[in-house]
Amino acid sequence: MKKTNQQSLVLFDFDGTLSAGDANIGFFKYCFAHSMRPWLFSPIVASAFVLQFFTFIAKKIFCIKCLTKFDLIWRQMLRMYLTHDMVKKFAPRFIAEYKQSRFGWAAERVAAESAAGNTVIMISASPAYLLLPLVEDMGFDYIICSDVELTRPWKFKFFAYGENKVKILRAIFGKNKYVVVRAYSDSKSDLPMMNLAAEQVWIDPKTGLRKC
Repeated sequence: MKKTNQQSLVLFDFDGTLSAGDANIGFFKYCFAHSMRPWLFSPIVASAFVLQFFTFIAKKIFCIKCLTKFDLIWRQMLRMYLTHDMVKKFAPRFIAEYKQSRFGWAAERVAAESAAGNTVIMISASPAYLLLPLVEDMGFDYIICSDVELTRPWKFKFFAYGENKVKILRAIFGKNKYVVVRAYSDSKSDLPMMNLAAEQVWIDPKTGLRKC
């Protein structure tokens, strides 16, 4: 067999893949339930949903599959009520509750992939302030997530979503210096990442069971 210096990677999405639900949506609801500040931003939040709808329609009409500038705008608008102090106050409480949503097989699967000699990577669109505490006990070799500004946690510096997941992998490992053995996801938004993999493992986000 011809030797190769390529690194063998296994990729995991998080929300809906290793854990039921979506941490971003859950934290959004948690903030609205525990603070008046999000309610004061309701007009901006409503505008964000309108922009999301028209962006979705425009992408369908013009067959645009990649993340657009407007996608980032409406996502940031949805989070514009967030402050650094709110994250410090609410995130630990929310995370303690949300950890109960992790699928029972998740940690064992990550450990098995690592034991097989693969480099195991968590790559998720969730921001670090949510994702890192949720997965730091699982033994990932790399944890890649969205990067937001410290004082404005609603504003993305890097959004780990769609094609951006492929771009960051290439930036870290080099274009031709890795091979993706397997990739796990629940969402078609991860097709760019999943299409890198020799084996695609699709998960039902409600049950945690493998679809195919």
